[in-house]
Amino acid sequence: MAQIITLDEIRAAQRRLSGVAVRTGLHRVRPERLRLAGQAELPFELYIKAESEQPIGSFKLRGAYNRIAQLSADELRRGVITYSSGNHAQGVAYAARALGARAVIVMPQNAPAIKIEATKALGAEVVLVGPASSERRAKAEELARAHGYSIIPPYDDAAIISGQGTCGLEILEQLGVIAEGGTACDANAAGDVVVLSPVSGGGLLSGIAAAVKLAAPPQWEGRIEVWGAEPELAADAKESFDTKMLVEWPAEMTTRTRCDGLRTQSLGELNFAHILRFVDGIVTVSEDEILAAMRGLLAAAGLVAEPSGAVTLAAALFHHAELPRCQRLVAVLSGGNIEPELRRELDAGQSADASA
Repeated sequence: MAQIITLDEIRAAQRRLSGVAVRTGLHRVRPERLRLAGQAELPFELYIKAESEQPIGSFKLRGAYNRIAQLSADELRRGVITYSSGNHAQGVAYAARALGARAVIVMPQNAPAIKIEATKALGAEVVLVGPASSERRAKAEELARAHGYSIIPPYDDAAIISGQGTCGLEILEQLGVIAEGGTACDANAAGDVVVLSPVSGGGLLSGIAAAVKLAAPPQWEGRIEVWGAEPELAADAKESFDTKMLVEWPAEMTTRTRCDGLRTQSLGELNFAHILRFVDGIVTVSEDEILAAMRGLLAAAGLVAEPSGAVTLAAALFHHAELPRCQRLVAVLSGGNIEPELRRELDAGQSADASA
């Protein structure tokens, strides 16, 4: 039976990450800015939790540092290894450098060049393999056996989930549901809340959902829901959630999406257990909706989202009828490590809209 993380573990991770991970902003998107960006008015106040403000441009630093910081001195001396399409790679590289450990990262050959180069710039050794998430995991396990490296899983690990859960604690604090330190605030201060998180392997969604449901005071029960969002071209998590059976999609299907960070073929087993316990639903979005959300976020809030980070805003903009009614919706922008060519495309679109 899977061991569900505790609130104490998430709070310990929060203390461990103090001074390392950034307490990222929770930015309200003004309705008039959305209208100017060509979006319809929404039936809730929209907030963006900007994990793109982390030193590596994504939430992955939280889990990676929390996991590596708990290694022994001997394990740090032997080095760490992970498998990642990009953002977890940078999280592990950053944390390993901060803690004085060697880092080896197995990445797919189709990972964005900007993420490969950023990982190398942080001092990590990069090993490239094929596009399947199963390929990079197998290579990492092979190298770990050969060299004695400690494997830092990208999502299927209690310390990773606890680290990502610190994002959920911050959301509750920033919304005024709890005060810093965990004491309850006035439950009548505002209405019901929905938190939307991207989902791939499930580390961020399971961590945020566990933190929100475990830390919210009793008077908030039933008034805060946590939902996942993922591309419809890589919707293995939704299928798993809906059928209550862990499924795996082949790489040739999940690699169709432009969201390189959401191409994992299956949820992690521990993540799936947390998602079944704490998550209220999962919605899927189209590739066109993801691109529109990226453009809308840049125009309405001045925030840059990589495709994987924009799925939550796409769900909020185009699928809010599938979500529970709420007064406030938080869309977690999981990362902003966008490829230069796509950024130029977004900027060109914004310039064209402004001159129209």
